Amino acid sequence: MPDAAMLQVDNVVAHYGPMMALKGVSLEVRKGEIVCLLGGNASGKSTTMKTILGLVRPTEGSVSFEGERLDKVPTGEIVKRGVALVPEGRRIFGRMTVLENLVLGSYVRRGDAKADIEQDMERVFGLFPRLRERTAQFGGTMSGGEQQMLAIGRALMARPRLLLMDEPSMGLSPAFVDQVFDIIKEINAQGTTILVVEQNAAVALSIASRGYVLQNGRIAATDSAQALLEADDVRRAYLGEE
Repeated sequence: MPDAAMLQVDNVVAHYGPMMALKGVSLEVRKGEIVCLLGGNASGKSTTMKTILGLVRPTEGSVSFEGERLDKVPTGEIVKRGVALVPEGRRIFGRMTVLENLVLGSYVRRGDAKADIEQDMERVFGLFPRLRERTAQFGGTMSGGEQQMLAIGRALMARPRLLLMDEPSMGLSPAFVDQVFDIIKEINAQGTTILVVEQNAAVALSIASRGYVLQNGRIAATDSAQALLEADDVRRAYLGEE
């Protein structure tokens, strides 16, 4: 069962120069949950992720992880504390091999025992057998779906307790979307808490326990995933239904 709040975003305001991108965003993710953050383009979804990870600094409000403030902590330290990001657009290193990309994901754990790193590599290969087959292949020569697998695997090599996923279905075929979201469920079942940003509301809500809807930098709605799926305004806005 989900436990106490692992991530707490409290009344966060964030700017890009003079433009206010987040206007008092508050949300929480409890241990063991999959929580989805929905919204259209320019709603503030990616900015919320970047603020959690320290890539954007809030001008007001706070971000806490496991009871400790993150909003003044460097990004590298946030990753060390147990938060990792699968970025929008995957952003794997195309001129590095699959294995090199995965090893790079464990960089923040360079003080850990080699056996621990190898154990997590085996976990990634268990989730993504295709990556084991292609360890020597350059990332840039892989399909979009394979690159998404690699991006997720790279993030898992940091051994996060909280995994942030920014638009994991973007640019993927329907078959790969289903496969990626099945794997997200498996990662969660293995003990990793997940916050996922998605425009594909139907698939995101199908695996989540709760969801938030962002509009113009504000939380417009929050409820259980099932209730959001059944809400008429959500169905019209995000599921294309009249």
